Amino acid sequence: MKTNVLYCGDAAEIMARLPAESIDLIIADPPYNLGKKYGNNRDLRTWEEYEAFTRNWLSEAKRILKPTGSLYVFMGFRFIARLYTLLEDEFGLFFNGWITWHYTQGMGRKNGFSPRHEDILYFTKSENFIFNLDAVRVPQKYYRERNNMIGANPGDVWQFSHVHYCSAERTLHPTQKPEALMERMILASSNPAGVVLDPFVGSGTTCKVARVLNRQWMGIDLNPDYIQMSQERIETATPELDSYDPRMMRTPRDLPNPPKDLDDLERDRERLESLSKEQGILFNG
Repeated sequence: MKTNVLYCGDAAEIMARLPAESIDLIIADPPYNLGKKYGNNRDLRTWEEYEAFTRNWLSEAKRILKPTGSLYVFMGFRFIARLYTLLEDEFGLFFNGWITWHYTQGMGRKNGFSPRHEDILYFTKSENFIFNLDAVRVPQKYYRERNNMIGANPGDVWQFSHVHYCSAERTLHPTQKPEALMERMILASSNPAGVVLDPFVGSGTTCKVARVLNRQWMGIDLNPDYIQMSQERIETATPELDSYDPRMMRTPRDLPNPPKDLDDLERDRERLESLSKEQGILFNG
């Protein structure tokens, strides 16, 4: 199976060509059926058509996932409840989390609360799956002897800023996701050299981050312009990300031996950098 490649075409049709149980991690951000325009196509179907479309690509996704594999699916509020029941009841996958991605800016509303989150369903192929908690820990808020001071579990509410429209990293894709969001899923649910697939690759964020993290990657999209955009981003990928979890910047309170001078701070920085390299984490301290 060829990896580190982008395919232009229908997601289900191209996944059907891949060997069974060949993919470690699938991160899918399919169209939400809200009428959004994606260049050469528009996301507008009847709900019956949309459900059939979802079943088709999910059927192939389950087939090609390894027994230890994981599936993350972004979804809008209109279909996420139905998607959950499809994944658990119809496809027999194992539920492992309902993640809320919280962002701090977006469109405002005058007659209701402004939306500030998206949902991600996290399922696994079996009960024996890859999960690298140490690779995604965030600094503890407080020092406590009972706490794991390597860091805390990041939980299921993740704050990452949108890639702002005035940002140099922003592309023309309408639903570009922040790189650090993809980084957390890739670090947690795959190992170095593992194979990561994005069947709706869009602007190429998943594949770009997978390459930086030394994973093999594959991407699929209907729009040839998005394939070209993704290829360019992947080829120019650098370790610096366009976003971060603000908790990564904090220092635990009540440390028994807080750093007293610059030498202590430098030693701590070197220790964290060494630990980050061991765990495959991008350290920007």
